[in-house]
Amino acid sequence: MLELDLLLNNFVDQNFKTLSQQHRQSFELLLSYPDQTLLDLLLGNSVSSDAEIANVVGLIRATPFN
Repeated sequence: MLELDLLLNNFVDQNFKTLSQQHRQSFELLLSYPDQTLLDLLLGNSVSSDAEIANVVGLIRATPFN
């Protein structure tokens, strides 16, 4: 899904090198979610019950789009 590619690539380009190991693991888990679930999380249409996933989603959403 193009929208996901744009959001996730932007985040990786700007932030992945500085993520903690825990955040990297949570990000990798997030990538295993179905596209629609992932899009809903990133657009704020749903909230993860997993605090670590919610934290990473917040980081992705806070990343300025370049």
